[in-house]
Order: sequence, then structure tokens, then C-alpha cells
Amino acid sequence: MARYADVMSTPTDDQLARLGAAFDAFARRYKLPDELGSETQLNELDKQTLIYVADHPGCGPTDIARFLAVPNTTISSATDRLAKRGLLERHRPEGDRRAVALRLSAGGKARADAIVAAYRDICRRMLEPLSPAERKNFIRMITKIVHHES
Repeated sequence: MARYADVMSTPTDDQLARLGAAFDAFARRYKLPDELGSETQLNELDKQTLIYVADHPGCGPTDIARFLAVPNTTISSATDRLAKRGLLERHRPEGDRRAVALRLSAGGKARADAIVAAYRDICRRMLEPLSPAERKNFIRMITKIVHHES
């Protein structure tokens, strides 16, 4: 059985260069369309905020900040932008008038649904050229990378 030191090693300069080039090509090929048929563009944080609120109606800004690992002030700015665009609504729960519960407007829900559909389409295009075994390995490796604590 391989020891941890045998499995984990420092990447070579060549590996770093090849991965960087692959990521550059990947980002160009699988870029989420900016407009998604909408009149106003959203930055990535605003898109992620919409998706989080769509999946967690009634959540608070702190919940989003914790999930996205960004400062509360950053989420405050994002929710302000989304509310001004009519995509997000703020409500005060009866039990705690100091708290803020977030929900999507009808337009916000439609926008979140379009973003999720676009992400799914990108994922489908990424996985289509791979065999079922390659798909399983690719997903396993990406998941490992995402959850690795350094």
C-alpha cells in the first residue's frame, strides 16, 4: 500500500504549465454566457447569490456569506445590487424584526433557473466526450481537488 508521502508530491513546472494552459482553454470553451438572454449582466458573485437564495428561500445574508466564504459586507453589496434590479426581495421575519430573510422575486427565480440551466449545459458538454468510466474519474478528481484542505 502506498504511503501518503508516496502519493502526494510537488507538481513539476511542466505539469503546472500544462495545467495552466488546459485551464485557459477550458475557461474559454466552457464560459457561462454573460447575458443569458437578459438585459443586464450579473457578476459571478451575484449569480452565486441568486442560486443560493433559490435553493434556500428565507436565508439570511450571513448564510450566503458563510457558504460562499466571503465577507458579510461583500454579500450586503451583492444583495443590494440584486434588490435594486428587482431580482431579490428582503423580508423581516415576524419573530425577529432585526433579521432579514431573502427570497427571489419572480424575475429572480427565472434568472436563477436560467443560470442553473446554463451551468448544467456546460457540465453536459464537458462530460459528453468522456466515457462513463472517465466521467466517474473526472468527477471524483474534481471533487477531491475542491475539498482538499491545504
